[in-house]
Parts: sequence; structure tokens; C-alpha cells
Amino acid sequence: MNEQATRTRDYRFVTGLALGSAVGAGLVMLLAPRAAAEVKERAVGSAKQLGDAVSGRYRDAKLRVTGAVDGLTRKGQMVRDGVLDTVVHGAQEVERGAQDVERYATGAKTQKAV
Repeated sequence: MNEQATRTRDYRFVTGLALGSAVGAGLVMLLAPRAAAEVKERAVGSAKQLGDAVSGRYRDAKLRVTGAVDGLTRKGQMVRDGVLDTVVHGAQEVERGAQDVERYATGAKTQKAV
């Protein structure tokens, strides 16, 4: 009798295992598309959020770089204008000096001729 009871238990276990596997597989097939769609939706949402964050940081960086370049351009133009003013002033001084030398030379020649 023990042998017959063991065989019955073995078949029950195998039958339960097969039935549980079939029910589990059915539930997976029923629920997996929904779960896959949810995972896909989350992934797409995360990708959009990441894209928006990257775009925002790019815009911020672009604005900062543009502002820095504009500031440097203005400073460069101010330096250029200052150098130009200095060169013009120096050229005017040289011209005045040359005119003074010419007047002096002309005056010296005139005095010798007299």
C-alpha cells in the first residue's frame, strides 16, 4: 500500500506542477503585453524628460557663452578704440613736431639769407 500511495502523490505533484505552469504561462501571456506597454511608456517618458533636460541645459549654456562672447567683444572693441585714439593722438603730436621743425628750419634759412 505504501507503494501505491507514493505513486499517487507523485502524479499529484507532477499534475499540480503542470497545471501551475499552464496557469502561470497563461497569466504571463495575459499580463505581459500590459507590463511591456507600461515599461515602454515609462522608457519613452524618461527619454523625453532626459531630452528636455539636455535641451534646457544646452540653451542655458548657449546663452552663457553668447553673453561671455558679447562681453569680450565689447571689451576688445573698447581696447581697439583706446589704442586707435592713442595712435591718432601720437600721429597728431608727430605732425605738430614736424611742423615746428619745418617752421624753425624755414626761419633759420630766412635769417641766414638776410
